[in-house]
Amino acid sequence: MASAIPTAMERPHFIGIGGAGMSGIAQILARRGARVAGSDAKESPTADALRELGATVHIGHAAGHLAPDASCVVVSSAIRADNPELLRAAELSVPVVHRSDALASLMTGRSAIAVAGTHGKTTTTSMLAVALGELGLDPSYAIGGDLAGPGTNARHGDGEIFVAEADESDRSFHKYDPEVAIVLNVELDHHANYASMDEIHESFETFVGKVAPGGTLVVSADQEGAVELTSRLADRPDLRIATYGESATADVRVRSIVPHGLTSEVTVSLDGAELTFTVSVPGRHYALNAVAALTAGAALGVPAADLARALGAYTGVKRRLQLKGEAAGVQVIDSYAHHPTEMTADLEAMRGAAADSRLLVVFQPHLFSRTQELGKEMGQALAAADASVVMDIYPAREDPIPGVTSDVIVEAARAAGADVTAVRSADAAAVVEVVAGMAKPGDLVLTMGAGDVTDLGPRILARLSS
Repeated sequence: MASAIPTAMERPHFIGIGGAGMSGIAQILARRGARVAGSDAKESPTADALRELGATVHIGHAAGHLAPDASCVVVSSAIRADNPELLRAAELSVPVVHRSDALASLMTGRSAIAVAGTHGKTTTTSMLAVALGELGLDPSYAIGGDLAGPGTNARHGDGEIFVAEADESDRSFHKYDPEVAIVLNVELDHHANYASMDEIHESFETFVGKVAPGGTLVVSADQEGAVELTSRLADRPDLRIATYGESATADVRVRSIVPHGLTSEVTVSLDGAELTFTVSVPGRHYALNAVAALTAGAALGVPAADLARALGAYTGVKRRLQLKGEAAGVQVIDSYAHHPTEMTADLEAMRGAAADSRLLVVFQPHLFSRTQELGKEMGQALAAADASVVMDIYPAREDPIPGVTSDVIVEAARAAGADVTAVRSADAAAVVEVVAGMAKPGDLVLTMGAGDVTDLGPRILARLSS
C-alpha cells in the first residue's frame, strides 16, 4: 500500500513530541519518510526512540528550535498559546496543525477503526493492533500507551487496516472518518471541556456521525451511557450497529468470563456459534474490551475464530495493570486509572487476583477539575483496597483551583471505611518510605493515576530490596 505523506507533513515540527499521542504520529511520519523534528520538556526513552528513527528532538522549548523551512507545526490541546515555538510559527507564517488533523491525514486511504469511550481506549486499540499483527495483516496503529517499550505506541504497516485511539477529551475525535467506530462507554469526564452528560452525548453522536456510509458502530449493550447513545441513532439507516456485552440483546453476547489468576477465559456467541478464547490480562473490564475488539475486527471481515485465537497474544500495555516487579515478597503493579469507574474496575480485578493477599494502593489524583467534580467518588473507590496512600493532585496542564486538594478524596475514603494515609510531601521519597513501611511479604502494591506516580514503582521495589 502507498504511504504517501501529505505535503504539509513532509517537514513537521512537533511541540511536545514526547507525549503519547504526539510521538506516535511522529513515528509513523518518520517511517514514511518525513523529516521529523520537535521539542519536549525533558529527555525520555521516547525521545531516544524517535532519534533512532532519524527525528531531531530538542529538549526544552525555544523559538530557535523551529526550523525556518518547517512545513507545519503540530500541537495538541495541551500546548499553551504562549509557547515560544508556537509564537515563532506565527512570525514565520508556518501552518499550525492539531494532532488530530495530523492523525486523520495518516488514516486517509486505509480501512480505519477508531476506538472511543471514556475508559478502555488504549487497551482495546492495543488488543486489535496485536491480534491483527498476529494474523499477518500488518496494520498501522496509533495508541495512547506503549505496548512493550518506548516507541511501541505506533506503527506504520503495509496492510489496509489502521487502528487509532480516538480521544473525546477535547472533541478531537470528530476529525476522523472511520469505517468502524467502537464506543466502549460514555460517561461524564473532562470537566474543563464538558459541562453535562448531554454535551458528552452530543459529542459522541458527532463522532458516530463521521462513520463512513455503510460503516459499522460497535457499541456496548451493557453500559448505560452507551445504550443511551445507541437510542439516539435511529435516524442513521446507512449505519450498521453491532452491540456486544452480557445483555441478552447483544449481537455478540458474552456467555461467560472465567478468571484464572492474571488471565480470563471468555466465551461469546457470534453469528450462531460459540467461541472461547483467553485474555491474558486480569479483570472483567479487560475481557469486555477484548470482545469489543473481536466485534470490530469481524465487522471488517476478519474471521472471528482466527481473531479470537490471536487476541490471546495480547499481554498488556504499559500502565494498564502492568507488573513492575517483585521484591521482599511484595509485587508492585502499575495502573493508569484516574476516573472512579476505572479505579473501581482495576481494584476489583486486582482484588480477584490478590486472593487472600493484602492490596495496598498509592493513588495520585489527576487534574484539579476532575478532583473537584469526582473526588468523592474517587475516595469511595479506594475503599476496595486494604490500605491506601493518597498523594497531592497532579496538575498536568491545569492551574490550581482554590480550595480543591486531595483532602476531598481522603475524607470521602475514610467516610467509606477506607484505611487512608495522606502524604502531602512534594518529595516522592516520602511516599516511597511510607509504602515500604506498610508493605509485608505477600502484599500487592498498586500505584494508580495518570501522572508521575508511575515512577514510584521501581523506587518502591528498590527500597523493599534494601
